[in-house]
Amino acid sequence: MSTLDWIVLGLFFLGLVGVIIWVLKKKDKDTSDYFLAGRDATWIAIGASIFASNIGSEHLVGLAGAGAESGMAMAHWEMHGWVILMLGWLFVPFYARSKVFTMPEFLERRYNPEARSFLSIISIVSYVLTKVAVTVYAGGVVFKDVFNIDSISFWGYNVDFFWVSAIGLVVLTGLYTTFGGMKAVLYTSVLQTPILLIGSIAILILGLIKVGGWGELMEITRANVTVHGDSMASLMRSHNDPDFPWTGVILGSAIIGFWYWCTDQFIVQRVLSGRDMTQARRGAIFGAYLKLTPVFIFLIPGMIAYALNQKGLITLSSNDAAFSTLVTELLPIGFKGIVIGGILAALMSSLASLFNSSAMLFTIDFYQKYKPNASDRHYVVVGRIATVVIVILGIAWIPVMKGLGKVLYEYLQEVQSLLAPGIAAVFLLGILSKKTTPKAGFYGLVIGFVLGMTRLVINVFKGSVTEGTFMHNIFIDMNTYHYEGYIFALVIIAMIVISYFTKVKDASVIQGLTIGSATAEQRAEVRASWSKWDVINSAIIIAIILVFYSYFW
Repeated sequence: MSTLDWIVLGLFFLGLVGVIIWVLKKKDKDTSDYFLAGRDATWIAIGASIFASNIGSEHLVGLAGAGAESGMAMAHWEMHGWVILMLGWLFVPFYARSKVFTMPEFLERRYNPEARSFLSIISIVSYVLTKVAVTVYAGGVVFKDVFNIDSISFWGYNVDFFWVSAIGLVVLTGLYTTFGGMKAVLYTSVLQTPILLIGSIAILILGLIKVGGWGELMEITRANVTVHGDSMASLMRSHNDPDFPWTGVILGSAIIGFWYWCTDQFIVQRVLSGRDMTQARRGAIFGAYLKLTPVFIFLIPGMIAYALNQKGLITLSSNDAAFSTLVTELLPIGFKGIVIGGILAALMSSLASLFNSSAMLFTIDFYQKYKPNASDRHYVVVGRIATVVIVILGIAWIPVMKGLGKVLYEYLQEVQSLLAPGIAAVFLLGILSKKTTPKAGFYGLVIGFVLGMTRLVINVFKGSVTEGTFMHNIFIDMNTYHYEGYIFALVIIAMIVISYFTKVKDASVIQGLTIGSATAEQRAEVRASWSKWDVINSAIIIAIILVFYSYFW
């Protein structure tokens, strides 16, 4: 990088340090202050944090890589603004009434303590398999490509720069999250989000100019046609497509989106920190607007990288290197520093959110139950230690993840498709019907998790499974998203059957936690929390999504 690029990057870090110092001066009074920013966040901070927490390495590396490999096939997962609206309109009232810290705590209120503990286990497993492993791995890939360094010598040993940059990213982010808590995550997101958007938009514009415009990009990508007649620019693929059949992708992406945006601690923690129901919902609406952008600033640049590679204007070492290759090849002096700042922003925000959420999950849902009378400071220290352990496990999973041979974003969605169905079914039936029993909720989580992890484990050792056998046909050959849909249906059926034979929870205990059970006062509070502008903005988001689908259908 040039001197100007380093200056720009330095200014970004000075701004970040300034925000962190300001946050540190606002002392955390208790665990609510540390984990949920004192429940005083406004819609701008909530929406920016939702976006910045979601837009991590899986987008900078994975989504751009998916664009370079399969084009629009994975855009379904990015057109999830409508699911974030579900969070704001449907789930925020339930979460606000319950006054919970965590999603497992909500399941305890709705079902029983066993459901709470098991969801905590699933959440921590998901952090290890996806968020930690993916973010740290992608950070190493990006910085190795951008700085063009293969290895660094330490005390006479050559160490792969991939691991140096990946571990350095963890340490740097861990420091400001550890000391700043949720406030550091929220307020640094307000700085990081515009930096990330500016840098990524620059890549998009310069890439389109380099490739010859939108028409040229579409011509090149539409010329890459599968045996089933679908081009890279096709959003809907044939039901015979082995990777992205529309019959699996439509339902599969929706289930993953529902789990991630409406029930995952990683995201929902942002709206739980809202000052009131109005701020939480508007934060979700703002986050839904921002969620419309990743297809254009990450996936389409991946397609641009593919087109430039086809024209011989750049050389891609791998599909996952698409975004970092565009950074090094296209950007003028000064802009490279902005984009690298944006990359750092995305990686650090994603990790920061992870650190805070994992610390909260372990502390509130496990440790506090066994040591209920400790001080708030003691719980914060325990949460930090738990986070370190989770990060170490995630880093240890990276070699296994690389061995599965998937493009990063495809790997992420496949693993999430194995974790999401059971959780989505349990939350959905939990709020839809007061007749869903505590045992149904608990066993729904167990059945979904066991079926999902069985497929993951078998795929890790698939070389030893004989082709043509029942195990191979079901757990290896079946399309991932079809398998996800079957899990979801099986869990729903199992929960209905179990509810029929087991005792329902006392209606007075779960009042306000299911549809139709809210008191008149609670319904009035919800109605007072939104205005016509919230409805109008939500309608605009839905309209944009429909136009996108009609164009790329």
